[in-house]
Amino acid sequence: QVSAALKEGRVTPTELCQRCLALIKSTKFLNAYITVTEETALKLAEESEERYKRGQPLGILDGIPIAVKDNFNTAGIETTCASKMLRGYISPYNATVVQKILDQGAVLLGKTNLDEFAMGSGSTDGVFGPVRNPWSYSKQYKEKSVPKSHSEDKESDWVITGGSSGGSAAAVSSFTCFAALGSDTGGSTRNPAAHCGVVGLKPTYGLISRHGLIPLVNSMDVPGILTRCVDDAAVLLGSLAGHDPKDSTTIQDDFKPFELPNLTDVSKLSIGIPKEYNAPGLSSEVLALWSKAADLFKNAGAKVVEVSLPHTRYSIVCYHVLCTAEVASNMARFDGLEYGHRSDVKDSTESMYAATRREGFNDVVRGRILSGNYFLLKQNYEKYFVKAQKVRRLIANDFMKVFRSGVDILLTPTTLSDAAPYTEFIQEDNRTRSAQDDILTQAANMAGLPAINVPTALSERGLPVGLQFIGRSFQEKQLLTVAKWFEKQVQFPVIQLEEVKRHDNGVFQHQKSASFS
Repeated sequence: QVSAALKEGRVTPTELCQRCLALIKSTKFLNAYITVTEETALKLAEESEERYKRGQPLGILDGIPIAVKDNFNTAGIETTCASKMLRGYISPYNATVVQKILDQGAVLLGKTNLDEFAMGSGSTDGVFGPVRNPWSYSKQYKEKSVPKSHSEDKESDWVITGGSSGGSAAAVSSFTCFAALGSDTGGSTRNPAAHCGVVGLKPTYGLISRHGLIPLVNSMDVPGILTRCVDDAAVLLGSLAGHDPKDSTTIQDDFKPFELPNLTDVSKLSIGIPKEYNAPGLSSEVLALWSKAADLFKNAGAKVVEVSLPHTRYSIVCYHVLCTAEVASNMARFDGLEYGHRSDVKDSTESMYAATRREGFNDVVRGRILSGNYFLLKQNYEKYFVKAQKVRRLIANDFMKVFRSGVDILLTPTTLSDAAPYTEFIQEDNRTRSAQDDILTQAANMAGLPAINVPTALSERGLPVGLQFIGRSFQEKQLLTVAKWFEKQVQFPVIQLEEVKRHDNGVFQHQKSASFS
């Protein structure tokens, strides 16, 4: 819609950019952005405007405001990973995904907030402070929430975004941009997408280049896509996917962008409902919604079958071992010599290393490095790391068996419940929270499969609840087509934010949501 409006001259890229920048300022309290690149954005918008005047836009993304999670390298713009360790670090190059959106004329608005080095599931542990969920300030939530007594701090009455790509999810949800890039290692795109009521796509491992994404777990990391509707996710995927000579794990074949068909007949579809995803802690509300969604497919003529993924219950323990082992290896590069923070301790090189890492990393990162090095010790390597790799293979095989049995798509919850209030969320430590919150999402990362969160309904508290669809490897078109059909059936409501109303000139809230496809 916005792309068409730009082509028809109903709005210019500069006007669009200025409205988004004004919204970023008025929603600053959300803490969604670490860096706002106002000058760069306006310059890119002006260049886009010139192309539209000549009738030569670079494509559907030309002039579209997009935000990027602050763990992707951006040339000339600070990249911090929300850590003291990288404060002030300016990369000399762009991540491949960033370069691709810029090559297509997108307007980069800024870098979004996250958990430090993307380790977390709440976007509460970064050095720049927690991200607030825009739905905390929505009319829908305010109408349902019980008024707090005057003695209690009204300021703390807000809910988390989920994580670790919480800044990107909040940015899309609050209309400050039309799409955002996140990263997904164990659910870091889908989890905040579910809590913020947006679409979150984790593509098949190897479909989108990881070059320039500061690594957490190389064997599971994928760039994620956050948008307000499924069609937009397909457009962005088409722009980003394909082989990259700078990333040896990307597919060799060319990727052909696709337009999503409007599915009318689902009778040939087989939808699998994995029984293990009825996990401990799953709220009755989410369970009821999951059942309702299964019935929706059944009533429309699809075949709905219960399936089993028996090794799912080992996935959290297995993920913890593999994740921390790779983290320990990846974090070794931050030694205070080449880039980033360097301690003033000058007794010896070793003491400078140690002091730099003690000062630069938070407890969560240091804890994961410690665990990972323990699992990689010579006497523990076979017992933990190798065994976890074997369990990972069993988890991947479970999915393969189910898909070979004729199931096309798996339907599961994305999160155990709606977003937790911040004050409640921080009662537990990061590791406990991450273990709970990743339980429904990280098996797809272990198997390298594509998965998408689709916002489904509002909870009794007036907060978004999403459901997850998991597809076969490299079958994004089928996955997104089914997700689009489901999105159309559920008609998820638009967030009602006062800040958006003040800046809205009809561009931000066409019908259900603003899309650029």
